[in-house]
Amino acid sequence: MKRFLIAAALAFAAVGPAIAADLPEPAPPPPPRAPATYIPTMAPVYNWGGIYFGINGGYGFGSTNWTAPGLSSGAFNASGYVVGVTVGANFQADAFVFGLEGDLDTSGIDGSVGATCSPVNCETKNTWLSTFRGRVGYAADRVLFYGTAGGALGNIEAANVPSGFITSTKAGWTAGAGVEAAFADNWTARIEYLFVDLQNASFSGNHIAGPVTVTLDSNVVRVGVDYKFR
Repeated sequence: MKRFLIAAALAFAAVGPAIAADLPEPAPPPPPRAPATYIPTMAPVYNWGGIYFGINGGYGFGSTNWTAPGLSSGAFNASGYVVGVTVGANFQADAFVFGLEGDLDTSGIDGSVGATCSPVNCETKNTWLSTFRGRVGYAADRVLFYGTAGGALGNIEAANVPSGFITSTKAGWTAGAGVEAAFADNWTARIEYLFVDLQNASFSGNHIAGPVTVTLDSNVVRVGVDYKFR
């Protein structure tokens, strides 16, 4: 028995290396995993498209002039508040924004002069003003820079104080520019400037020796807050 065990051990010693050489090599270890890369999420670019409405308010200042045979008041100042409502719609193509906008404001623009209208004053008022304009702008995400131009409609009132006012509704034109910023998903705020030039009005009667031609143009600076539907 002892001889058998010795013979078996010698045989295994001789054959074992050959068997091991025929076995397949073990697979190489997997490569080390690359560390996870953090990719920050980008906030979506603000969309200016949609229908909106809002309120506006500000200040108007300009000049008015009365002329008639034998009368020339010369240009004198008129100024006062404006406040009203705004409605509009925007369409956005890449960073460019195109829109239409209308507004209707009550106005306290008023001015008078006495020295050149002696023996009574010449007074000019504007009590309401409306514009309908196109807008073209460039959006830098949540900030919009725009230019605007279109038509205007408003009244011109005239009186030789203390007589009553005569009123005339006149069309005209307007142009300006502004900047608007989105401070929430559906809310924007703006500041804008408009130059408004109404057609000349002609008056006579009610103690006004006519016909008298009255001019009125205004510079309007106002702020507004709008709510936009998505």
